[in-house]
Amino acid sequence: MQPIHLVLLWHMHQPDYRNYETGEFTLPWVYLHAIKDYSDMVAHLEAHPSIKAVVNFVPVLLDQLEDYAAQFASGQFRDPLLRLLATPDLEQVSARDRIRAFDSCFRSNHVTMMQPYPTYKRLHDMHETLRARGEAELSYLSGQYLADLIMWYHLAWTGESVRRTNEAVVRLMTQDRGFSHADRLDLLNVIGDLIQGLIPRYRKLAESGQIELSTTPHYHPLAPLLIDFSSARDNMPDVHLPVESCYPGGKGRVAFQLTSAIESHARRFGITPCGVWPAEGAISAAMLEILADHDCQWSASGENVLANSLRKSYGGRPLPERGRYLYKPYHVEGKANSVTCFFRDEKLSDMIGFEYSKWFGRDAAEHLVHSLEDIGRNALSGENPVVSIILDGENAWEYYPYNGYYFLNDLYGILENHPAIEVTTYKDYLGSIQQADVARLPVLTAGSWVYGTFSTWIGDQDKNRAWDLLCAAKHSYDLVMQSKRLTDEERAKAERQLASCESSDWFWWLGDYNPPSVVSSFDQLFRDNLANLYSLLKLPVPVSVHQPISHGGGVVAQDSGTMRRAS
Repeated sequence: MQPIHLVLLWHMHQPDYRNYETGEFTLPWVYLHAIKDYSDMVAHLEAHPSIKAVVNFVPVLLDQLEDYAAQFASGQFRDPLLRLLATPDLEQVSARDRIRAFDSCFRSNHVTMMQPYPTYKRLHDMHETLRARGEAELSYLSGQYLADLIMWYHLAWTGESVRRTNEAVVRLMTQDRGFSHADRLDLLNVIGDLIQGLIPRYRKLAESGQIELSTTPHYHPLAPLLIDFSSARDNMPDVHLPVESCYPGGKGRVAFQLTSAIESHARRFGITPCGVWPAEGAISAAMLEILADHDCQWSASGENVLANSLRKSYGGRPLPERGRYLYKPYHVEGKANSVTCFFRDEKLSDMIGFEYSKWFGRDAAEHLVHSLEDIGRNALSGENPVVSIILDGENAWEYYPYNGYYFLNDLYGILENHPAIEVTTYKDYLGSIQQADVARLPVLTAGSWVYGTFSTWIGDQDKNRAWDLLCAAKHSYDLVMQSKRLTDEERAKAERQLASCESSDWFWWLGDYNPPSVVSSFDQLFRDNLANLYSLLKLPVPVSVHQPISHGGGVVAQDSGTMRRAS
């Protein structure tokens, strides 16, 4: 068996849920994932100090975490659910806030985050029974019902590491019901402490050398498409593209977002990031050239992107067994050959993302390690496999019992004592090899970690319409900026708002295969961002921006919501 290098890259991201006009958060996912997943992931690393990992923080997520930390410091909450949690008398809340609580506080994986808690499930069943009789029946639910519901929603979203160590959370879960305002303030304080401590905890691990912190262009744009819509045709030659031929000034916008991310990273963590995980693992030759211009040492993408690139590089000849080409670093020939590219093992990454949640934690951890050992056994003499397991660091765990606690604890425990698997980071790995160890890739075909294509973000009628709306807004933005009629402060606000409009997340959710309720939320968020951009530019909002783009029609599924299988 050949020794192998293993890189675990956990990608942490949430789109910007803030309304820049009001300062209000429209959805709670940033702070909920903070108290559940970001807290658990750092706790596992703290408990296993010999396990290394790459943790990728998208700057717009860190912006929002800092925003929440400031809200807790001031006691002035701009998140509706946190405001309700802090409200002294829930008998006196508005009808709108009651509806918001009912609409929000059952949004979770009911199998793993509701059924284990009988009181929470009883609150849900009571709500469903009354709603079936008519919405007016919900008015009979008391302020105490609201208090218990809001408390249980947040308790269900606390991480397993928090439940095992925080005395206040243990006490409140044991209390079970009849929560007072003082109880709610106790939980609010726990949430605040967790959020305020997150960035310092990850920074401490980075300073110790246990983790490498990487970044993504600031607002998570789908960079290859911003640069060139036609890059979608590298792997989808017949795809329908937006009416606009290209996004105006896209290359400059990607460079701006990358520069902003690097500066943000240096400010928060005291060091320039060595590597960039591009949004959605989406790369193209033009994107890599921008990374090279910014002195980025490494980037990464999906296995299908590599396979498609190799087929094109070698005239469509059949590829050898994947072990012969996947587990090595690459330099793409051309202007970006200073950037080392790694490619994700999609089978192993998707096993964590979609399959191991159905297994016993120990069995899943041992299976993953055996799979890694098989890679070492199948390696040829002289090969030094480097295996990249890359996936979201927050979205998989709600499908696991106990938020993946046993799987991750057992996996890290096995790996830290394994004689033939070295868990490392990309920075450390690159420091240990010679240039001759890096393979050459003659041609890079553009693609992402989802199917190796851009079909999740372009080609669908609704997605293309969204791109055309964004292009129209960018044309208006350019004209106003050239006119110099805005002050420096107004220009900065408009530039930030445009960057938020460029996020890949809006395009991810549009389409008839996604759940209508989620599509509606993200459709509205995208159009609110566009409307606010026009307002900041002091222009009337076009009628088209007020019209819904997409209605959805799918159902919530593990492999069709916040995560997608690679193939």
